[in-house]
Amino acid sequence: MVNMAAAVRSLGRVLIHQRHSLSKMAYQTPLYPCSACVQVPNRHFAAAAAAARKPDKKTKKGVKEKASNEKQDEIEKIKSYPFMEGEPEDDVYLKRLYPRQIYDVEKAIHLLKKFQILDYTNPKQGVYLDLTLDMALGKKKKLEPFASVLSLPYPFVSEINKVAVFTWNASEIKIAEENGAAFAGGADLIQKILDDEIKPDFYVAVPEIMPELNPLKKKLKKRFPKLTRNSIGRDIPKMLELFKTGHEIKVDEERENFLKTKIATLDMSTDQIAANLQTVVSEVCRHRPLNLGPFVVRAFLRSSTSEGLLLKMEPLLPKEVETKESNREAV
Repeated sequence: MVNMAAAVRSLGRVLIHQRHSLSKMAYQTPLYPCSACVQVPNRHFAAAAAAARKPDKKTKKGVKEKASNEKQDEIEKIKSYPFMEGEPEDDVYLKRLYPRQIYDVEKAIHLLKKFQILDYTNPKQGVYLDLTLDMALGKKKKLEPFASVLSLPYPFVSEINKVAVFTWNASEIKIAEENGAAFAGGADLIQKILDDEIKPDFYVAVPEIMPELNPLKKKLKKRFPKLTRNSIGRDIPKMLELFKTGHEIKVDEERENFLKTKIATLDMSTDQIAANLQTVVSEVCRHRPLNLGPFVVRAFLRSSTSEGLLLKMEPLLPKEVETKESNREAV
């Protein structure tokens, strides 16, 4: 009996141990017993999420296109607005509702003086003329940027320009010095300029010395003596009179068709400013034949602190008839 009871207890312990082992195996057994034999490809992104993004991109693109179209329609709508009749009655207005104002010279000068008073700016500030030029000469030909010196009827600068006179003649050197030349001479003067020992503002010469001045061409550029600039001649006192007090105008070499120059100060009278402006326009138009059409395409008058006022140029431009008569006289 004792042996039988011991055998029953031993069997019970074995059954309990097996039950624990089975339950442990049940928890550790995978849900898909065959998964070890099946190769499932790895997925690096969620297919559903990617599918959902595509309509978003289309939607964003569609929104951008719609916004762009709406903006273009708005621009076209603004362009189609009819201009208001007459001039604006107030100082504050929408520019797009009015055509750009074109002013006579006298009116433009009056407005610049008015702007100065309203803005409390310097009454002696500069007055500038900005010209856009048509540099075309014909088929595939173009006018080179030019420079010239002119005498304004009403000078606004008190400083005297330093002028160098090139000549071999001792008597001409003496005449040049007596008439206010800052420098006068021949080969010695040329070398001093090349060595930057002296820096004149302008250069004039007698015809005989011109072959000797070739080494200065690159250095002087537009200021190299030329007949067209009235800087070559026999009348030394006359050349000095022009260049000592002369006003230089030149076309911008980068933009090639734009000329900006100071023509007066705002404290000068309207008649004086208008006279200087007319002198500059006449000198500019001398560089291109009038039978090719208007040389000055557009002109703005402004002060140092104001906006540019578009000028009515027709009354200021020389007439072709006058040119024909002057050509006959020249012949």
